Amino acid sequence: MNIQQNISLKKFNTFGISVNAKRFISVDSVYLLQQILKQEKDIFLISGGSNMLLTKDIEKLVIHIDFKGISIDREDENNVYLTVNAGENWHEFVLWTINNDFGGIENLSLIPGNVGTCPIQNIGAYGVEVKDVITKVEALEIETGKLVSFSNEVCDFGYRNSIFKNEEKGKYIIVAVSFKLTKNKHTLNTSYGAIETELKSKNIDSPSLKDVSDAVIAIRKSKLPDPKEIGNSGSFFKNPVISKEQFLELKKENPNVPSYTVSKTEIKVPAGWLVEQSGFKGKRFGDAGVHEKQALVLVNYGNASGIEIYKLAKKIQETVLSNFGIPLEIEVNVIA
Repeated sequence: MNIQQNISLKKFNTFGISVNAKRFISVDSVYLLQQILKQEKDIFLISGGSNMLLTKDIEKLVIHIDFKGISIDREDENNVYLTVNAGENWHEFVLWTINNDFGGIENLSLIPGNVGTCPIQNIGAYGVEVKDVITKVEALEIETGKLVSFSNEVCDFGYRNSIFKNEEKGKYIIVAVSFKLTKNKHTLNTSYGAIETELKSKNIDSPSLKDVSDAVIAIRKSKLPDPKEIGNSGSFFKNPVISKEQFLELKKENPNVPSYTVSKTEIKVPAGWLVEQSGFKGKRFGDAGVHEKQALVLVNYGNASGIEIYKLAKKIQETVLSNFGIPLEIEVNVIA
């Protein structure tokens, strides 16, 4: 096993935070990972590094998950069943499905990170969540090194949530995710956000999977910074869900507040709107800041530390709570 010493993790996290791993190894097979787990239990996992904020050096053994491969398990007249290894880049996988005319995740184009982390927070965008297409998640139990299969139901998916963020947190390493996608009669979701507007601007009346994907990519690029250019982790806060009564009170003071109905009694309010209305959009505090086009995204303009970004996040939470009485929950995994 090639365990390296004092390795910078700057290129392994999309925020571009410069912290070191005391010990580091990149793993490209389940077998190698099992061998490591026989000797090491106190570990820190990193894959695409897209949903974490590192605030300090990592003393544990850092394991970089780099399993690659996509396999078609079976298919029938209408659907295809795939298993994708955890180290595959998510967006590249989405493009692969579109090139093969497999439908179901086109709305999730350009989301940063790797496939193995998509079930953990049940990634979602533009009216689609990954739970809608996941059939099972395969993972290694850290304590025993045994492979365990989690069905969709057992994963207990919720809004940006799963069993892997709660009772099973820190107990398993996801090695592969299986999906059920459509081969024909695709159900396209174009009513959420600006997708319809984007398609109309291109005079597209009967969109294909690629058309929807291209629209999502164009929208995301127009308001979300590329982590390769400005360090960020995408959406930093969850969109809060509040009671209908609280929303009606909020609307009295803010008639133009955007919202999405969750149920008869619950309303979702965009966190980005709350942050923007609190005066943080485009603000910079040293090299830590809030993106000028999307207030939901905190950014590293170069040399911000994880602690500086976290302090900014706490300041935003306090201000939004004071202004609107709504607590903002951090979506990104803060390593403190």
